[in-house]
Order: sequence, then structure tokens, then C-alpha cells
Amino acid sequence: MESQAKKALIEQYRKHPVDTGTPEVQIALLSERINHLTDHMKSHRKDFSTRRGLLMLVGQRRRLLNYLKSRDIERYRELIGRLGLRK
Repeated sequence: MESQAKKALIEQYRKHPVDTGTPEVQIALLSERINHLTDHMKSHRKDFSTRRGLLMLVGQRRRLLNYLKSRDIERYRELIGRLGLRK
């Protein structure tokens, strides 16, 4: 991910001016990487190392979402609404 795009994403999801590590920011960054790798996998179906990395990122995002859900359900609901993760 390009650094400008990453900074814009952090700016969009941060809670305070120096925030880079809250679950919301981490989940947003992971979602962006997951979307990028998903597009890559559509054209490179046999790229199994990328597939493994993608599955690991999905698992990491899932764990962060579970953490946020257990800590603050309202922040969780707002975040999945903003990212459009649940159907």
C-alpha cells in the first residue's frame, strides 16, 4: 500500500491526533490489504503463497474484530458499517 493512501486511511479511522494503533485503524488497514490481495488472487488463481498470506490477514482481522466486539459493541457496529464488512 502506498504511504499516502495509508496515511489517508489512518486519518479517516483514527480516534485522536496521534492514533495509529487502535483496533479501528488496524482493521481498516488490514481490510485495505485484504481487498488488494483479493483482486490479485482473481487474476492469479494458482498463487498459493499469496493465498496463505491472504488467509492469515483475514484471520488477524477476525481476531481484532472479535476483540473490539467483546470490548465495545457500539464501536464494533460503527466500524463494520463504515467498512461494509457484514451483509
